[in-house]
Amino acid sequence: MRPRPLRWLTTNYHPDPSDRPFLERLKQQQAAGLKVSVAVLSDRESVKFFGVHLARRGVQPVWIEVENHSGCGQRLDLYSVDPCYYTPLEAASINHFSVGRRLLSFGILGWLFLFLLPLLPSKLITARNANRRMSALFKEHALRGGTIPSGTSRSGVVFTSLDEGLKSLVLRFVSESDVASFNFSLEIPGLLIRPMQEVNDLGDVRDVTLAELMRWSVDQPQCTTGKHGSRDGDPLNLLVVGNRDLVRQCFGTRWDDAEAINWATSLKTAKAFLLDSAYRYSPVSSLYVHGRVQDLALQRARASINERVHLRLWRSCLTLEGNTVWIGQVSRDIGVRFTLKTWNLTTHRIDPDVDESRDYVVDSLADSSRLSKFALVPGCGSSPADDPRRNLTGDPYFTDGSRALLILSATGDAAEFVPSAPLLDNSDWESCG
Repeated sequence: MRPRPLRWLTTNYHPDPSDRPFLERLKQQQAAGLKVSVAVLSDRESVKFFGVHLARRGVQPVWIEVENHSGCGQRLDLYSVDPCYYTPLEAASINHFSVGRRLLSFGILGWLFLFLLPLLPSKLITARNANRRMSALFKEHALRGGTIPSGTSRSGVVFTSLDEGLKSLVLRFVSESDVASFNFSLEIPGLLIRPMQEVNDLGDVRDVTLAELMRWSVDQPQCTTGKHGSRDGDPLNLLVVGNRDLVRQCFGTRWDDAEAINWATSLKTAKAFLLDSAYRYSPVSSLYVHGRVQDLALQRARASINERVHLRLWRSCLTLEGNTVWIGQVSRDIGVRFTLKTWNLTTHRIDPDVDESRDYVVDSLADSSRLSKFALVPGCGSSPADDPRRNLTGDPYFTDGSRALLILSATGDAAEFVPSAPLLDNSDWESCG
């Protein structure tokens, strides 16, 4: 590091691209003669590698390594990685040290501290030099486009839009005769997520048939509860079948993790609420099933924190063909209202048509080819619109009483395109057993 007087005279830019701890998190897949390895750089790693805080500009580097043993040339379709990806020079440009901002700031300081004015030329010159070095660095370490010849490998960074917690990627390779797709779901360090709980208190894990799962659904609670289980909350209107990684992969393309509640996330939430702005990872309140708080909390955010679809899942002790069974709840926030039932005197108002929210989840998964099978099964009990139930904060809701049973598609594990299965109704479901 330069001595402090020299730091005052110059624009400091000290990247270290040799520091690559993210390579320890590489996830690999192989298919069609291709070996593909991917890792997402955290905010801290991005600052170290590139010397600037890319996340502040909404840029997230993704490291990709490709080994081509397919016998023909392969071209990575960058649009499949992220339709809004940044070119290397574009990513560098939006992270450049701004000469205009430095001129303005030093101009103001100059009026207050005239002795600083002689430093201005040095600052401006070194800023230009730093920007040139930055552009060269971004270009040097970017994944080079074009065809990857057979028997060769290629590695580098693709500059994508910023995500936190989990990043879902599709890498599509095009050759003269075929198209190969790889689906990745990658953990990104930095987002504070509630840890998964043990389920030993629910009994031994056991594998069930579809018929047994449907009977089990009928015997489960109709609604979530508060911590002490004395009052009913929102309806349990989902059953999801898939191991944890598959759940996060299937929902990850369009759903974000909800952060755990602490002082930092509470301040972010308050800021978003006061400014009526977005907060993709806003915490959700705790609801309980069998005395246990949700294991996973996901959401689809809009432009305002007051409008989002939020989903909670509780892991059960059942599996279906070795895949974990989850019971869940989904509803849609459509505004904020005053209430005496919460510590902050406000609560999100939900759309009373909770069946619409349930169907939204079905459509979301089907649209992204992540739904293998679907059926409506009895579960949460019906409640008509003219005689609605109410949740913990007093919001009314109505429902036909069915739960959506969703068996997720493991397309990503196979690294090949598998079209989603036809949606099934209850009469068709028996034939699938």
